[in-house]
Amino acid sequence: MSDAGSQDRLRIDKWLWHARVVKTRSLAAKLVADGHVRVNGTRTDAPAKTVKAGDVLTVALERTVRVYRVKALGERRGPATEAQTLYEDLSPEPPR
Repeated sequence: MSDAGSQDRLRIDKWLWHARVVKTRSLAAKLVADGHVRVNGTRTDAPAKTVKAGDVLTVALERTVRVYRVKALGERRGPATEAQTLYEDLSPEPPR
């Protein structure tokens, strides 16, 4: 995977894990496989689907829906401060 095309895309399950949306990569894969993730408004059930900078992900979590714009792909699962640089949170404010 050293060709230039693979450097600007990352598997969606890996990105969710790198961005600390979920605790493990297997949970990320299950979330996607169960149909709880949309990429640019289109539902996906393939954990191997790739995402790139600029994509908008809608993730239905246990009690909330989160919306993220991918800003960067990341190379590892780092600390939370590093993970926050991977996305812009577009999630609506929770009702009071």
